[in-house]
Amino acid sequence: MREFLVEITTTVPEGTSPSELDQRHAAEAVRARELAATGHLARLWRPVGESRSIGIWRADDEDELHEKVLGTLPLHAWMTATVTPLEPHPNDPGGTAGTR
Repeated sequence: MREFLVEITTTVPEGTSPSELDQRHAAEAVRARELAATGHLARLWRPVGESRSIGIWRADDEDELHEKVLGTLPLHAWMTATVTPLEPHPNDPGGTAGTR
């Protein structure tokens, strides 16, 4: 699987009921755990004081990432995602030296 840096901003539509928002957030948490268990969601951060998220996601290609991974999130219809494909850097301290 390839890795992607994904920045997500979620904009809740005006008039959304608090109960619908709570239900979607709960479903989002469940789906995130499922995607982590299958290796599609590697890491997820929220910048301090912001409502967006930044994550490392994995998929075979960008189409799979959009259709079968991000597209399955319960908040997807309200999300704007910026996707950056990643590749290993030869100086990555977490990588294996000399294998790239």
